[in-house]
Amino acid sequence: MKTRRFQKITKQLLAVVLGLCVVASAALAQQEEWNELNQQAEKLRRQGKFAEAIPIGQGALELAEKTFGPNHANVAKSLDNLARVYEEQRKYAEAEPLYNRSLAIREKTLGPDHPDVGGSLTMLALVYGSQRKYAEAEPLFKRALAIREKALGPEHPDVGKSLDNLAWLYRAQRKYAEAEPLYKRALSIKEKALGPERPDVAKSLDNLGRVYEAQKKYAEAEPLYKRALAIREKALGPEHPDVAKSLDDLALLYGSEEKYAEAEPLYNRSLAIREKTLGPEHPDVAELLTMLALVYGSQRKYAEAEPLFKRSLAIREKALGPEHPDVGRSLNYLAKLYRKMGKEEAASQLEERAKQIKSQSGSR
Repeated sequence: MKTRRFQKITKQLLAVVLGLCVVASAALAQQEEWNELNQQAEKLRRQGKFAEAIPIGQGALELAEKTFGPNHANVAKSLDNLARVYEEQRKYAEAEPLYNRSLAIREKTLGPDHPDVGGSLTMLALVYGSQRKYAEAEPLFKRALAIREKALGPEHPDVGKSLDNLAWLYRAQRKYAEAEPLYKRALSIKEKALGPERPDVAKSLDNLGRVYEAQKKYAEAEPLYKRALAIREKALGPEHPDVAKSLDDLALLYGSEEKYAEAEPLYNRSLAIREKTLGPEHPDVAELLTMLALVYGSQRKYAEAEPLFKRSLAIREKALGPEHPDVGRSLNYLAKLYRKMGKEEAASQLEERAKQIKSQSGSR
């Protein structure tokens, strides 16, 4: 009798265990599927293939909501990933509600003073700042800074990042007196916490250099940009995308000083790095083509500038769509070049199309 009862209980327990294993296996498979979708969307975003990234990112979000529930950390991450795709296209109206929802999830599940909440506040504030909604962005940056100082301590590298962000907001408003001490404190924190040769230190050097450059203090900016470039070349290698960013900063500085002979090889090297690392049709490549074309145009090298402007326009039309504001920018640049070359009719046609794009984007 006891033996039969024991066998019955054993079978019941085995059934429960098997059931749990099936549930766990299904959950693991769904987690792996979600991870795969996120990785695919992220890869496409980095390649500038935004139209392909969006439906995959939306699929990852829908799977996370269905599998994990509407307030799960994976849902917040999917919201962030999808928002970033829109943000990089400057589609801020689409990115903003996604970041807002992600923030709400983290505040609810982690509490209002968790460092991850600080990260969400930062992402949302950057979207506001990019739209020149400075009044909305500033309290978010300040709250993120306060959270990180309290949770991590005043000398933590993430506190340095928050200082950089708040300083960026002040720099965008030309409040250089407010921006400079924040950038200097961020630089000091990173040098102390990470060492003087780390890439994060290079970022702070760039930021401080931009404050000086904006005030036409070129002599103060140049050594900061050069040090940042040297750090990145040593730490990351000569063909890393962040090295290209340092080359851009230094080239832009020389362009502002009308030192075109110094700027031109830096832009060419930066362009080569981006073509190799991002592919020849990435929007960042289009931006470099534009910058290099402007250098040629400033030297009246119109024959060299024209194909670069045209290629930049073609990349943006393909990657961003024919009605994107950056396409309008490319059209205007090419139109200005044509006017300098005496091609008035061609210039007028481009300007008319650029006006239509501006009108349509303004009405959205």
